[in-house]
Amino acid sequence: MNVVVNGEPREVDAGTTLADLVGTVSRTGKGVAAAVDGAVAPRSTWAALVLTEGVTVELLTAVQGG
Repeated sequence: MNVVVNGEPREVDAGTTLADLVGTVSRTGKGVAAAVDGAVAPRSTWAALVLTEGVTVELLTAVQGG
């Protein structure tokens, strides 16, 4: 199944959740915010949010420093 992650096409398995995707992209998942098709996805929903064909996901990682 094809999804778009941060503007790049990505192949994922059917049934992949947002939590699964974040786990493959980020080592710890800490400091990560996610939006699915332009809507912020609260972390509490990630495990239940199953990605669908063509969905657009934006993942942002907080960076500390100056």
